[in-house]
Amino acid sequence: MMETSAVQLTAVTILVAFAGVSLICFMKGAFGGGFSIVGIPLLSFVMDPVTAGGLLAPLFIAMDLFALLYWKPSTWSKPDLLLLLPGLLAGIAAGYLLFRFLDHRAIAIVMAVVTLVFVGLWFAQGGDVAIQPRSRPKAVAAGLSSGITTMVAHSGGPPLAMYLLPLGLAKETYAGTTSLFFTVGNATKAVPWLLLVRPTGNVWALMAICLAAIPAGVWLGWRLQGRLDQRQMYRIVYALLIVTALKLLWDGVSGYLA
Repeated sequence: MMETSAVQLTAVTILVAFAGVSLICFMKGAFGGGFSIVGIPLLSFVMDPVTAGGLLAPLFIAMDLFALLYWKPSTWSKPDLLLLLPGLLAGIAAGYLLFRFLDHRAIAIVMAVVTLVFVGLWFAQGGDVAIQPRSRPKAVAAGLSSGITTMVAHSGGPPLAMYLLPLGLAKETYAGTTSLFFTVGNATKAVPWLLLVRPTGNVWALMAICLAAIPAGVWLGWRLQGRLDQRQMYRIVYALLIVTALKLLWDGVSGYLA
């Protein structure tokens, strides 16, 4: 078990953490989840990655439950979820059991490279969605990869996106399916994370403060998603994949250089 480092509840810490959580909530409202890593760099200004993980693990559940007020069952692609969720649960279990032994830097680099290749192929095709049929092996691989990476790096979005985007789902179905997928994943990994990381009193207090960011953040993201057409939605998701991949690449390479 690792204990989170001390966090001082200064005005700067509270404002930065609130902004980071608000950004993550916005991403969940707009795209259903999977891009929490975009908001984590803000948290890194006031706490280390382990502490950020301990802070976010319970908050993710609250974010997801609130997001499901907007992403109702009618927006879920149930056939895809049935294929994806078993792999996700197995991946989280594997990530928990191997947490202390996995080289998180290598996982981040590999995931970054695979994601950049995926986006590069999309650009090479002219930025259009080439519809592909549903595939059980691809879904299992995506769920398993997402489970491992969400457990060790809070970044399960790229594997899921690489499976869902080529299916050409309607933008609401893409966001709703992603939302439920990460609701299940984040609820499952919260206990393992809290077993691995023991938050201090100030982290719990900061967590309670950041709960206030959830309603407005998710609602604003959902409002943005409603204004986007299908093409815009997909282009933004691909752009976010690039940002996520570059962040993972930086985390991995800088970890080796530190």
